[in-house]
Amino acid sequence: MSGRFVEIPHRMLPAETLDALLETFVTRQGYDTTDVATDMHDWVRDLKRQLERSELLIVHDLQTESTEVMTLAQWRGFGRDLADDEEEG
Repeated sequence: MSGRFVEIPHRMLPAETLDALLETFVTRQGYDTTDVATDMHDWVRDLKRQLERSELLIVHDLQTESTEVMTLAQWRGFGRDLADDEEEG
């Protein structure tokens, strides 16, 4: 991929920013946030563990100036989709 995307180490982000990104990821991925036994804090704590294990990435798109949390599978698929778009364009 081009230099359009930059991986951001999660430890470099302020705690509030990291939590907000992870909460957005939870809601976008369709986690069951109605389960009273598992609240948003539990999901965020679990996602932080996944970041520690490098199962999730925080990626900044320099072109759109947006930052996203992605699973490794999403990142790999995204990279393939982007390469296909660049070949067609």
